[in-house]
Amino acid sequence: MIINNDTIIKDDNPVIREKSEEVPLPLSEEDKQLLRDMFQYVKDSTVPELAEARNLRPAVGISAIQLGVKKQLTAVIVKEEDSAGNEKVYQYMLANPKIVSASVQPAYLECGEGCLSVPEEHQGYVVRHARVTVKGYDLLTDSNITIRARGYLAIVLQHELEHFKGVLFYDHISKKDPFAKVPGAMVI
Repeated sequence: MIINNDTIIKDDNPVIREKSEEVPLPLSEEDKQLLRDMFQYVKDSTVPELAEARNLRPAVGISAIQLGVKKQLTAVIVKEEDSAGNEKVYQYMLANPKIVSASVQPAYLECGEGCLSVPEEHQGYVVRHARVTVKGYDLLTDSNITIRARGYLAIVLQHELEHFKGVLFYDHISKKDPFAKVPGAMVI
């Protein structure tokens, strides 16, 4: 499947608000290929020359519903630095991922969130859980995995998994006070 800024469904399309269904395991060849294509999009979207040549918007994740496919499939690539300044890369091609536990502590990105399906900027804090545990099948490792994520990775996973419910990040932004301080929050 060709994935670029023109083929990604935007938030004015009602399909983006529809619920995604679980996929049968083991994955069909069609579902495997879709996950591979989504993963390749995320990977290529952060390479400036490829992004420009192929009309890709930079991304850390994409879910199948953003392509009009109502399946619980998502691809994520998150790069972070550890406390010693070393780069750590988290990569997943997930089928049927579920959040099985979440911290009480809230977290948000100080600069706000964005989405491939949301062309306009929506300013404000998107308050999420600081830590989550996600279980699902990962095509990269061809196994059922458990991800214990905190900080930015936790936020990205929550963002992508909410696409399965038809929820967009700006649904969480307070209409009354979009930049209200959140006591005890991890600010990233």
